[in-house]
Amino acid sequence: MAIHKLLVDDFEDLNYSLLAVHCEMEDYRLAYFLNRNLETRLARSNNDLDFITSLASFSVFEWSNTRLHTNWHLIKNNCLVEEVAVSQGLFSETNDKSWIRYSLLLEHQSVDYFLKINNGGGFINEKQILGKIQKIAKVSTAYSVDVSKLKSKDHLIFN
Repeated sequence: MAIHKLLVDDFEDLNYSLLAVHCEMEDYRLAYFLNRNLETRLARSNNDLDFITSLASFSVFEWSNTRLHTNWHLIKNNCLVEEVAVSQGLFSETNDKSWIRYSLLLEHQSVDYFLKINNGGGFINEKQILGKIQKIAKVSTAYSVDVSKLKSKDHLIFN
């Protein structure tokens, strides 16, 4: 009897475009400007992503375009988590607070947001989308990311 192993790579779906966005805006403001410039309807998802630790969560905005069979996801890449270390001394107890920064994709720690567009096998004009994103006043830069070269692309598999 033959044994068939299923590997994670068997389920890998590289049928999406990934755009990196550098900006200092809050996630809801960026989603608003993307909706305005790209004519999308990104809305906050009920569930955040939390891969690295249960303390760190990454906000997600999503929109499904049923007419073009595309799914859009705006994902925050970085999360700051406050860590409190309690140390007990001989006469007192002290609380030391520190901030730890977690990134969803470690290879791109400087990226603030990712825009994942699952095109359902169709064509998406990335240059046109990037041009519209770069016209947003508070966006520093936006560019396409090669998904095949990502080491932690499994963090982008959700739904």
